[in-house]
Amino acid sequence: MKLTKLAASFLAATSIVLSAGIASAQTAGTNANYIGAGVAVGATSGGQGNDEAQIGGNIQGRYAVPNAPVSLRGSVLYGGDAAAIMPIVTYDAPIAKNTNVYFGGGYSFVTDEGQKTPLGNQNSPVVTLGIESEVSNNVIAYGDTKWGIDAYRNSDADAVSFQAGLGYRF
Repeated sequence: MKLTKLAASFLAATSIVLSAGIASAQTAGTNANYIGAGVAVGATSGGQGNDEAQIGGNIQGRYAVPNAPVSLRGSVLYGGDAAAIMPIVTYDAPIAKNTNVYFGGGYSFVTDEGQKTPLGNQNSPVVTLGIESEVSNNVIAYGDTKWGIDAYRNSDADAVSFQAGLGYRF
């Protein structure tokens, strides 16, 4: 009889703890789809002519894949003489209510190779790390860093750009 009561108490306590964990997992993070705009700041130079760091803008969007911690993202960094257009896939990890960090990769397509953008001046693989948070009803704040690998013509230099902006949840 004592063993039965002990087992029942253990099962009840376990179910309460697990239920709390499930409930907190459902309130953490955001699964918001959004499109936003903001600033892009290039932080590097390839060391050649016409490839110095650029300040410009960004347009970014996110589509959260249902029932998966993965998102499809698009980003355009403009400023200088061309734009860098990037399709990116990320892994999204909830860290607080309505807030995710994300990490992923994709490819940067420069609209006019050899011309400057906030992320280099040639097509290149891209790695990104960022954070996004739903700050009010239908408004998402985001910020990230993009690393373009071998992103400059006639140089082995990598490019780094920092982005921040606000998005509209749809």
